[in-house]
Amino acid sequence: QLQLVESGGGLVQPGGSLRLSCAASGFTLDDYHIAWFRQAPGKEREGVSCISSNGDNTNYADSVKGRFTISRDNAKEMVYLQVNSLKPEDTAVYYCAARRRVFRLCSLFPYYDYWGQGTQVTVHS
Repeated sequence: QLQLVESGGGLVQPGGSLRLSCAASGFTLDDYHIAWFRQAPGKEREGVSCISSNGDNTNYADSVKGRFTISRDNAKEMVYLQVNSLKPEDTAVYYCAARRRVFRLCSLFPYYDYWGQGTQVTVHS
């Protein structure tokens, strides 16, 4: 059974950092593009970052460029999102999602087949 489990969220002050992790099981990770999305209360789900199946392509939302970094370790079946210089507007539930590789590039549109349960990130002083 394909499963994605996020961890690493928490409460952090503005300017702080977190490392979000997404553990994959039940499928071969290197066949899948992975993306991170977030959803704040009352707002639509937003694509934050994605990484292609072999890691050669990454993409970021303009709102997080220069502050967030996505990476993956297919051998460990893990995907990471390093989030730095956090702002209150980064407060949201963060989800990882998987989509089997069809095209070479990953996407920030929510056309992903499998989703984790989310991890809460709260940025508050």
